[in-house]
Amino acid sequence: MMIALKAATPQLPRTTAVADHVVAVDETDSTNALAVQMIGDGSLTLPDHQDGELAVAVVAADRQTAGRGRNGHKWVSQPGRCSTMSYAVRIPRAIATDESVNGWLQMIAGLVTLDALNGMIEEYGAAPNQPDCSLELKWPNDVFCHGLKLGGLLSELVIPPSSGTGTDADDDVVIVFGVGLNLALGACRLPTPQSTSLQLHVSGLPSFGEMRDAVAERQVEGFRERLVKFIADPKGQAESLREEVKAVCWARGRQVEAHFTDGTTLTGEAIGLNEDASLILRTQDGTDHTVRTADVGVL
Repeated sequence: MMIALKAATPQLPRTTAVADHVVAVDETDSTNALAVQMIGDGSLTLPDHQDGELAVAVVAADRQTAGRGRNGHKWVSQPGRCSTMSYAVRIPRAIATDESVNGWLQMIAGLVTLDALNGMIEEYGAAPNQPDCSLELKWPNDVFCHGLKLGGLLSELVIPPSSGTGTDADDDVVIVFGVGLNLALGACRLPTPQSTSLQLHVSGLPSFGEMRDAVAERQVEGFRERLVKFIADPKGQAESLREEVKAVCWARGRQVEAHFTDGTTLTGEAIGLNEDASLILRTQDGTDHTVRTADVGVL
């Protein structure tokens, strides 16, 4: 019999030292929903972006009662074992709504998450149990290890309240990046057979609380650094991001099935990414298809 764990307010001293604003609660329905609500009612504000600077706010909870994934999927998390965080950043509306580049915002979130996890592992001198325990991204929003889901990401666009001043701030939007990570789940607590947890693949990790804080600290710094560069040169960054994602893309070269929002599916080999971060799927007849809004899973 598994004992239910009680939620406790996350202690995030390292994250608090680098973030512009941190909201930590023991329990909420969804950190993304809480962030969106607070941005909408003005209780969570972010200064407008400036050249070379970007504010990052963090909303954290130890337990989510209604965690969400893409396309209405449910995200299951357990207190004291799973990190549930949302990172809010203010960026120009023109970039956030430009379909030729805005797909890279989700890819940036994935790369930031991999960097944060790998950096934490290195900091504490932890080591993979097997040489091939590398972390990868399953396009467009999952963190994978050994073909199993270790984490998920969900980004949402929020229109902040108008300042009423007609300044550049009114041309900005807020992107909320929700990041859920299974850090310290034992095998018996995994929510599905397709799930995994970092502690099952890496030895020498610190306590869950230290892991959560160290990863979140790096995510704040990673979002700030990468998004400043992206805002300054979206097209140029897109090309370098495509090379980065190619190196860690779990789906590339695999047979995958795309499930579209209209209920249809498409099966083929994932052969790469387009300039706008969409997936190129080659079907058996040799035809290449562009997949932008699908949930992609292994066959």
